This record gives sequence, structure tokens and C-alpha cells, in this order.
Amino acid sequence: MTQQDLTNDAISLLKKLIETQSFSSEEASTALLIEDWFKRYQVDFTRTKNNVWAVNKHFDQNKPTLLLNSHHDTVKPNSAYTKDPFKAIVEDGKLYGLGSNDAGGCLVSLIATFTHFYNQENLKYNLVMVASAEEESSGPHGLNYMLSIIPEVDVAIVGEPTLMNLAVAEKGLVVLDAVVNGTPSHAAHPNDNNAIYNTIEVLQWFKDFKFEKGSEALGDVKLTVTQINAGSQHNVVPGHVDLVIDVRVNDAYSNAEIAEILQEKSPCTKIIPRSLRLNSSCIPMDHDLVKAGIAMGRATYGSPTLSDQAVLSCPSLKLGPGDSTRSHSADEFIYLNEIEEGIDLYIKLLDKVIVNELK
Repeated sequence: MTQQDLTNDAISLLKKLIETQSFSSEEASTALLIEDWFKRYQVDFTRTKNNVWAVNKHFDQNKPTLLLNSHHDTVKPNSAYTKDPFKAIVEDGKLYGLGSNDAGGCLVSLIATFTHFYNQENLKYNLVMVASAEEESSGPHGLNYMLSIIPEVDVAIVGEPTLMNLAVAEKGLVVLDAVVNGTPSHAAHPNDNNAIYNTIEVLQWFKDFKFEKGSEALGDVKLTVTQINAGSQHNVVPGHVDLVIDVRVNDAYSNAEIAEILQEKSPCTKIIPRSLRLNSSCIPMDHDLVKAGIAMGRATYGSPTLSDQAVLSCPSLKLGPGDSTRSHSADEFIYLNEIEEGIDLYIKLLDKVIVNELK
């Protein structure tokens, strides 16, 4: 089994994944395809709901454990597709199809990398590979569900498209539901407490508000009002306006701190977070994985987009082939040479970190 054989097989697997529907919570068929890979390469694996996972053959409880993770669920295709989203089409070196870039290319590259190291003895780290479900929906039975089932993880590589640069930090997410109150009335009568008009000042407050603490890796906290809902008919002044607030959190704050600050300071009648579990994440710049990546010429940056890193409490690095700007876009694609490069760089990175010089 050569690295080129692994790469060719990984691309073939990705084509099959593209042509198999796997919306979040509907990944049973793609899980079977991943099982088939492990069976072919004689890798012992476990299926837990729609998550497929395995540990290296010579797993040693006394060694630290490195998690390799990416997901096999997808969003639903948007209406702007001009190509069949469920057909793997190769044109001009690009592999088109839903999930090709986010995160199929990363997933098959990590599976190939895990397979490369599976039988090796005397590694410095154990390896755990988790092909996870429900990432796109932050569902209850994805990687977060698996953390109490797989061996305890000391550090992780999360496969998301980063152009194989090192995302050493990732913003967290807090979504809050807010209410602006007023006095309901008939539209024909005077009303100095119109909830919709009251919202003007509230929106301006959110537009102007800044969290004080910035981050070297992730910059400032990003707060955005993303939804407004009010009213039932043209001649009724509503008694309240509902807002949705999207906050992308840097590593200077916990999600709980963000919610507490907004509850204390915002002019809303009520503001309640939907969840506090999707925290920011990072890995120290002096970690061996980061130092090895930098030595290989890879750039470092902080990522504004959310991934399964958010459910991990250990240090984690986001790294993978493909480009995040293509994710969830019409006619999604990944370059075939990005997958080849991704597998090569993953293997070289782990060679530097987990392989003992003397075997």
C-alpha cells in the first residue's frame, strides 16, 4: 500500500460520499461507506449511531491520544446550483459535488492518514479517528456525543478546509433571543410606546456596542443582529419585537461571560442565550503540532467560522484541504490536487510529531 494508492482510494471514497445523501442526522448511508473503507484496510472500527471511529492497532493507555476528526454530514444544497449536487463531476482538476469541500476532502484525507499510521508500532501518540455526524446542525449525536465514548483526548486535529494552513484558534458562538417591549394598540390611536419604534434605539445600541477585550489570534468579538420579528396585521401595533443576536466570541471571553455582559448592559427587556456550549478554542503556539506545521511553511491564523472544535476542551488545531469560502456555496468543489497535498502534509506533519526516530 503506497501513499499514492491511499490517495487514489481516498478520492474514490469522496466521490461515493458525494453521491450519497447525508444531511445532518441522515448520515446512515455514508457511515456504511466509511465502514467499507475500514473493512477493506482491515482496520478494527466501531459504529456509534452515525459516527464511525477507530483507534490505532497498537493503542497504549500510557501514551497521550491525538484525535483526528472530520464530519460526513452536509447542509442541504442551495437553489443556485447549476450542477447536480449529488453527482461527483470532475472538470479542469476540480471535483464538484455537495460536501466535496466541506468537509469531504478533509474527511477522506484524515481517514487515509489514519490508515497510513494504523499498523505502526512505537508511536509517541495514540491515534483516534472519528468520522462524525451532525456537525452542520450542532446536533446531539455528533462529536460532542462521542467524547464520553472514545478514549480521553489530549489534543486534536479537526479537518475543515483551511488551505492546509494552521487555524490555531477558532471563535465560539452564542446565539441570544432578545425582546423589546411596548404597548399594544390599534394603529389608528396615539401610542408613545410603540415596540417597533423602541427597537430603533435598541438596534443602534447593538450596532455601537463593543466588547473591550480583543485577542491576538481572533481579533474582537463580533456581535450582529440577524433577525427581527414583530406584528401580526397592518392595523395592530405589536406589544413586543423579537430579535436574534449572533455573537462570535474570541478567546478572551467565555460564552457565559458574553451572556452575562449583554444581560447586564443591553437595553432589551429580556435577552436569553440559546446555548453556552459552543466556546472558542485554541492550541498553544509552542505545541509540537504548531511548531511542526510552521517548520513546513504553513501559515497560522485565527478562524472566524465554527466547527466541531467548539465541543472540545483539549487543545485543538483546525487544518484541512480546501477553501472555507467555498463551503455551503453553489457548485461546491475541491481541487483534486488539494486532496493529494492534504494527505501528504497530514502524513508529514504527524511524522514529525508522533513517530519516534528510533523504532
